[in-house]
Amino acid sequence: MNQSDWHLRSVTVLGIDLAWGDRNPDGIVSLRFPHGVLAPPEGFEVSLVRGDSSLLNFVDARTSDLVFAAVDAPTIGPNETGSRPVDRICSRLFRSSEAGCHPVNRTLCQRPFRIAKAFQERGFQLSSDLTRGSHLLAEVYPHPAMIRFFGLAKTIKYKRGPVANRRVEFSRYQDLTRQLLAIQFSELSHLSPVETLLSEPWSKGIEDQLDALFSSLIGWWHLHHLGASSECLGDEKTGTILLPNPETSPLAET
Repeated sequence: MNQSDWHLRSVTVLGIDLAWGDRNPDGIVSLRFPHGVLAPPEGFEVSLVRGDSSLLNFVDARTSDLVFAAVDAPTIGPNETGSRPVDRICSRLFRSSEAGCHPVNRTLCQRPFRIAKAFQERGFQLSSDLTRGSHLLAEVYPHPAMIRFFGLAKTIKYKRGPVANRRVEFSRYQDLTRQLLAIQFSELSHLSPVETLLSEPWSKGIEDQLDALFSSLIGWWHLHHLGASSECLGDEKTGTILLPNPETSPLAET
């Protein structure tokens, strides 16, 4: 297919913050573009779902001519132990920013690879190459993407530590996302569900949904620029991570 189809046809962009285990919920965002991704989205949904069936039912109910799913979880990885080449590449590039990767393998990451297989059974290609098919599933990693989108020196520490500190860092994440939306994705800034995600105090559920939104922005950016402003680390045999390219820095850390 032609890359330009993503600018011309009906597109759904999904952002998924996937829980690696079976106990925690997944954050998921759906952006619907009936007239291609250069036009403003006409549908926005954000939700928490729990379990494989609920996640896949959400995806199945939100189809269109073209679907690009950006998932914060590994999608490709043949290795049973150790780490993938892409994990080592990402860690080398972003170690100084404290945005390196945890080792990914099939022993540690059983659910993500199970979900990726379920997407494949639905006709998705595990690729960010916009010529590969009409339904694509791409692995993204928000921490290094934030380094590039936000122009940060270090990652935002909202994932771990005392709750009081996490709330402060999460508020910073919300503020930077608000600024990014105003500059690059202004069509979303006024939407009530987005305003809620950017104003609610930290909770694990709000965090998961905001991470899903951020993942969807990586996908939307990739489609909007037809891949020209993205970088794909790794390879499609051993694993890839899709990021905004190194020159991408709409915001500057102050």
